[in-house]
Amino acid sequence: MLRRTFNSLMVSAALLAFGAGSASANETLKIGVSAPKTGPLTAGATAVYWPNVKLWVHDVNQKGGIKVGDKLLKVDLVEYDDKSSPEEAVKNIQRLATVDKVDFIVAPYTTGINLATAPLISRYGYPQLVATGNANELEAFVKRWPNSFWLLGKASDLSTGIVATLKTLRDKGQIGNKVALAHVAEAFGLEMIQSAKPAFKEAGFDVVYETSYPLGTQDLAPVISGAKAAKPDAFVAYSYPPDSFALTEQARIQGLNVDAFYVGVGGALSGYSQRFGKQVEGVLAMGGINPGDEVYKAYRERHKQVTGQDADYWASPVVYSSLQILEQAIVKAGSTDRAAVVKAIATGTFETVIGKVSLQNNLIGRVWTVGQWNNGVLQGVNGLGVDGAKAPVKKPAWN
Repeated sequence: MLRRTFNSLMVSAALLAFGAGSASANETLKIGVSAPKTGPLTAGATAVYWPNVKLWVHDVNQKGGIKVGDKLLKVDLVEYDDKSSPEEAVKNIQRLATVDKVDFIVAPYTTGINLATAPLISRYGYPQLVATGNANELEAFVKRWPNSFWLLGKASDLSTGIVATLKTLRDKGQIGNKVALAHVAEAFGLEMIQSAKPAFKEAGFDVVYETSYPLGTQDLAPVISGAKAAKPDAFVAYSYPPDSFALTEQARIQGLNVDAFYVGVGGALSGYSQRFGKQVEGVLAMGGINPGDEVYKAYRERHKQVTGQDADYWASPVVYSSLQILEQAIVKAGSTDRAAVVKAIATGTFETVIGKVSLQNNLIGRVWTVGQWNNGVLQGVNGLGVDGAKAPVKKPAWN
């Protein structure tokens, strides 16, 4: 009898402890994250995505949390590795929603994974603030998935930004008319090339070389040798970070001395400049920023202090801004009701490190499309609705 009484007391104590733990858990805001920690997309996610998620959590919790109604809730992060796989990302989102029962989910990393997970994220009613992806036909996409919001603009905005930049250089007589094109054969690259090719044709450029390569390709020497044989005036690659680094390295090794050299994602990373030093002078890259903006400068300094890494000159502040928007929308809604937060995002105006943001039909109207390296900084040279753009210049030969 004594043993039974003791066991009953232990069970009761355990239940009380569990209840106390549950009550404590309810006093936090559970945020789910699924993004690459392994696989071919890891480099970009490690440089741009994960540091800004961690920085935002640090900043929120340091000030006491997010005000939800009359409570101040600290953020509890639940994170998974999607292994650079859309299929794995879908599994992770399912688990976050049904097992972890998180309050909100940070939009995944890259175009392809965001497109693949959008239906599932929508099914559970989470807002999806996409800061590292874009696509064409987004107007139709957001009508079908009205909880998705896109902060990098449409793929055509980015893919044609370089067309406009090259046209500016050509009109000044600084480059010729022949262009070599390359793209990664994944959703991002396919979306880019789909809108880029007709834009180049309409602008009167002659595409003398075009190729694609599979995601994760490590040897990109054939891409550069093929481009060099075509004798272009400009080289344009819609590439991911590892590709952007490898293509630049091969262009230097093989002496692809074009008057305009452009790479996609990864070209705006501080690590890109650190890797190649003065060789990046005049290189064009997807993205950009106004590096003289005081808000960006303060954010960049804090990013370094907290994460130990340098922010990039494009997507890093956009990722952080997407989380600022989520935070401010939760405060505006006054609850964790997802529908109310989605409505707040769709209708609100938000103060972020990329400026004041309000979304029209779930799309941002201000976006940097092209930057150019100048004295170790990627200065924005083309964009939509942005301030501080500088004129592009002809690239010097590789040193």
